[in-house]
Amino acid sequence: MTPPEDTLETTTVDKKALIKGVLEVYPDKAKKKREKHLNVYEEGKSDCGVKSNIKSVPGSMTTRGCAYAGSKGVVWGPIKDMIHISHGPVGCGYYSWSGRRNYYIGTTGIDTFGTMQFTSDFQERDIVFGGDKKLAKLITELEELFPLNRGISIQSECPIGLIGDDIEAVAKKATKETGKTVVPVRCEGFRGVSQSLGHHIANDSIRDWVFPQADKKKKELGVEGTPYDVAIIGDYNIGGDAWSSRILLEEIGLRVVAQWSGDGTLNEMMLTPTVKLNLVHCYRSMNYISRHMEETYGIPWLEYNFFGPTKIAESLREIATKFDETIQQKAEEVIAKYQAQCDAVTEKYRPRLEGKTVALMVGGLRPRHVVPAFYDLGMKLIGTGYEFGHNDDYKRTTHYIENGTLIYDDVSAFEFEQFVKELKPDLIASGIKEKYVFQKMALPFRQMHSWDYSGPYHGYDGFAIFARDMDLALNSPTWSLIGTPWKK
Repeated sequence: MTPPEDTLETTTVDKKALIKGVLEVYPDKAKKKREKHLNVYEEGKSDCGVKSNIKSVPGSMTTRGCAYAGSKGVVWGPIKDMIHISHGPVGCGYYSWSGRRNYYIGTTGIDTFGTMQFTSDFQERDIVFGGDKKLAKLITELEELFPLNRGISIQSECPIGLIGDDIEAVAKKATKETGKTVVPVRCEGFRGVSQSLGHHIANDSIRDWVFPQADKKKKELGVEGTPYDVAIIGDYNIGGDAWSSRILLEEIGLRVVAQWSGDGTLNEMMLTPTVKLNLVHCYRSMNYISRHMEETYGIPWLEYNFFGPTKIAESLREIATKFDETIQQKAEEVIAKYQAQCDAVTEKYRPRLEGKTVALMVGGLRPRHVVPAFYDLGMKLIGTGYEFGHNDDYKRTTHYIENGTLIYDDVSAFEFEQFVKELKPDLIASGIKEKYVFQKMALPFRQMHSWDYSGPYHGYDGFAIFARDMDLALNSPTWSLIGTPWKK
């Protein structure tokens, strides 16, 4: 599968020339800034050679979100038995309403609230006189309307930080009055350079407002658990992914006592400090709270990958090494159990996908974690990059990619389109903002933020769906009726 060395060298040089050519359209200042974010991976290097987590160049049409999106949309929003207030003007809240497919079990509006939107609907007078009283009244009304909610989070939008509303004081007072957990989150959109800081802020609010209560309850109740207790952290259950992962972990003999945020509850969050191992799927959004639990409670954490049979087997074995021989033996049994199913999937789809090239550009963990699933189907990655990745994300990416892979951080719409036109990938796997641009170019596309409304993609069952979806995207007869521009 690996091309000869001379071909690899030529590819690297060609792609570096491509980067240089694409940057030529920028003014000198913008060119100087953007060239630091684009590179070609060279085998043996410890990182991808790009700068990251730096503010976007104004006017570059970035695909990033804001801190509010990172907190409300990713970390807190999927906690199903809590009400999450978008505190500020209605626009931000409306945009985030039911925006991701975080599947959950429960009765919406009774004991679960994941797809409902609650906003304080700030008006001009609230900007002038402040919104603390309005927020307090809103919490009182929510208690009357939805008495089965387990708690409330206050997701602050930009104006809240600008006018200085004291949401912490409101939260403390509301906690005393209702007897429930009320968490203020200072995730105003202007903070940081992307949604990534929103993840960090949300993690810190869990540390400061949820875990102290968990510690108190643990002391009162004496909760200990079993030697096999684990938590799934950073799986948002897009299309049921967390359920697929949980099935495998329980099959090898572990007890999943907490799963968040996808299909997660406040009580599960509070139980997490009692587990023996934290299993982190989305490192970018949840490494902060995992590190805190390691430092404070002595709970180790492990980043795992359940995309594609190669990485599933590797991850199950690595997880099992943290436990006794019973778990290790069961892990091998589970891997063997699903081998025939995996073989059938690859036998069916690999001949149809072998050699097809993919360009990835997503957020979170996907620019690296999904890569082995493509490899399992005989496909080849030619480019990848993160919307809001950090340097440690790119270091981790080097374990997944081959020499000569094009790397683009916070890629602009113009850059990504130019790279695609030159590299001519067979499939684009990116987000909703890019989907229709490339489909109009007659390029097969899969929306990798929410699996294009399919899924799950995690686990052995998910791999079968993943393979089917890639085949559907690439081999649909539709594309022959349109024709990609460079094939005309």
